Amino acid sequence: MSTIHTRPAFIAGLRALADLLEAHPNIPTPRSTIVHHFVPDAQDAEMRAEINRLAALPGSHIDSENTHYTTSLFFGPIQYRAVAILAESRARHAAHDSYRGCVTPDSPQKDR
Repeated sequence: MSTIHTRPAFIAGLRALADLLEAHPNIPTPRSTIVHHFVPDAQDAEMRAEINRLAALPGSHIDSENTHYTTSLFFGPIQYRAVAILAESRARHAAHDSYRGCVTPDSPQKDR
C-alpha cells in the first residue's frame, strides 16, 4: 500500500522518530541512514537542472556517478541525497526488467 505524505507530515515523522530514540536509549539505531529524494523522470537536461537547483540551495556538490546525477548533504550519520536517474540508466533497467517472468529456473534436484 502506497501512501503519499505531505512535507509537514514527513518533517513531523522525523522529529517523532528522533524524540522516540532520545527517550528510549534501549532502542537500537542504525549506524547511518540515507533519506532519498528521486527527481521525477523527465529529459536529462531538466533532471540535471533540478539537481543543480537543489545543490545550490545549501551549497552542496554535484556527483555524476555513472548514469545518476546526485547531490548530498550530511548531518552526522544521516545523509539527504537527491537523485536524478538519467535516461540511459532508465532504459537499461527497462530492458533488463523486460525479461521478468520469461525465464523460470529449474527446481534444484533433491539429494536421494
